[in-house]
Formats: sequence, structure tokens, C-alpha cells
Amino acid sequence: MYRIDHADSFGAWRRLISQSFVPLEAVPVRPGPFAGRVGGRRLNDVGMMHVEATAHTVERTPGLIAAGSEGYYKLNLQLEGSGLLLQDGRETTLRPGDLAIYDTQRPYTLAFGEDFRTLVLMFPQHLLGLAPDDVAELTAVRMGRGQRLGEAVAPFVAQIGQMLPSLEGPTGYRLARNVVDLLATLLADEVYARPDRKPDDHARLLHRIQHHIDANLADPGLGPRGIAAAHFISTRTLHQLFADAGHTVAGWIRERRLERCRRDLADPLHARVPVGAIGARWGLPDAAHFSRVFRAAFGSSPTQYRRLADSTPATRTAAAAAQGVPRSP
Repeated sequence: MYRIDHADSFGAWRRLISQSFVPLEAVPVRPGPFAGRVGGRRLNDVGMMHVEATAHTVERTPGLIAAGSEGYYKLNLQLEGSGLLLQDGRETTLRPGDLAIYDTQRPYTLAFGEDFRTLVLMFPQHLLGLAPDDVAELTAVRMGRGQRLGEAVAPFVAQIGQMLPSLEGPTGYRLARNVVDLLATLLADEVYARPDRKPDDHARLLHRIQHHIDANLADPGLGPRGIAAAHFISTRTLHQLFADAGHTVAGWIRERRLERCRRDLADPLHARVPVGAIGARWGLPDAAHFSRVFRAAFGSSPTQYRRLADSTPATRTAAAAAQGVPRSP
């Protein structure tokens, strides 16, 4: 359901933004009356919110991060006014039409020196499917006109934002996930195409191999020997590439398969697809094995996870906390 919440005092605003996103500190930048509103909806594990308010500053502090919450990425599309985003030692000014991504697991500041309006997309970090270190290279980096990432993503995000009051059900969820998928593709391309990125043949090779794995997850026979042969390297070299990055080949394949399964289990358009068929679709044809590894990774069986994804937000949050299953934002 599309919901609009208003705040006519700064105390009410602090509570509203912390409830709508993650716990945040906020301070006014000038005396006088304050007004703000947040309107949006949650499309399963993706939240899309219109934020409109009087000038103020928002901070995600180390103390709030230490208090614990699931890690999210937030994508801001500035609609009116301007804001200053600071994270990871960088700062950028956002003007209408500009995009920027930031990480709720690291401190950040958003300073709005004037009345503003922005669209925020918030989603669990695992949906992006990119290494946090890679995404960290692009936090607090303006992506707007004249940049291929901004020009490709911003119009799509803006159009979805206009449709937000009427979006619901499987279609709304699929569109929100399409935004995340598009963002992931273009961020990955941006990371590896940046002129200031130091050449690293091993990193580029690993990146190509990981894309090869993603493209072949449905093959139950996907394994080190075939992957190495497809890239004209020895299996020993393959294992070393992953070890240097803190992974194993088998572990990477398993994690990516489970993420695809988790995604399909949460997708309303796949609600009638048997759990076993979803596992088989992503290279895990043994139903018992699929259930075991899924539970080990996410704290619940595939069937339980699907049930949680279909439940109300309040029920899902309480059950997820009890079972260790990641909650929706």
C-alpha cells in the first residue's frame, strides 16, 4: 500500500525517517518551523520513498551502525533542491537529475541547505550481487547528466517513482527489482572502466570468471575444471584467484545459486513454482541437499523463507528476527 506520513516538528521527523529507513540522527540547519513528509511503499524487500522536507542534515553515525541492522544500499535521485552527500572520504553535490549510491553500514552525512525533494531506493546489499569493496569505490559519487550510468538509470528511476502510488503486487516488485538489476550491471561496468582504477589483470580475470559463473549457474555440472578450461587457465590458478579474493570456487558457486533461489522464492510471480523446481532451475536438483544448504545459509528452509516473504511486514520482521532470516527494509 502506498503510504504518506507527515511530520510538522523536528522530533517527529527524526522518528519518521528512522522508521522509514534505518536509524538516523538529524539536526536542523536553521531555526524556525519545520515540515517534512515521506511517501512510498515497500515492494517486498525493496523500498521506494519520496522524501520532501525543509532544510536539515541527516547522519548515519558509527554508534547507530554498531547498534546493529541489516546492511542496505540507498540510491538517491535528487528531484528538487540540492544536497551534499559525504561517505568514504568523498563528498558530492547532488542537483536535480543526479544520482548517488551510499552504504548504510558505513557512516554517511546528507546535508540539505534548502528545501528539497528526492526519491530514495533502499534495498538489501545482497541484491546487488557485487563485492562491497567494489561498490565502495562509487559511494558518494555523483552520477548525472553526461555520464552513462546516470543517463541510463536516472530516467528509469524517475519513471518508476512517478508510477509509485499505483505500483503493487508482482508487477511492482518486478519493476523495483529491474531497477536494482540495471543498477548492478552499470555499477559493475563503471567500477572496472574507471580511469583511476589501477590495472590488475588478476582482478579483471576474476571478474570475467564470476560473470561466466553467473551465466551458467543453471548447469548442475558447473565446476572448477570446466570453468578453468573456458578461460584457458589451470584449475590451480583458478583456485588461487578465488583464494586471493577470500573465496573458494565451490563456495562462490553455491552462494550465487542460493541468492538466485532466494530471489525466486521471494518473487510473487514464482509463487506457484514448486520449491524443488526453483532449486533445480539454479543447478541444485537434489531437493534435500538444496533445503540443507539453504537453511545453513539463511536460517530457514526454502519453504519457510517463501512463507515469510509472503507475510505481512510486521509478521515477517518478527519471524525473521526469531529465525535469523534477513528482514525487509
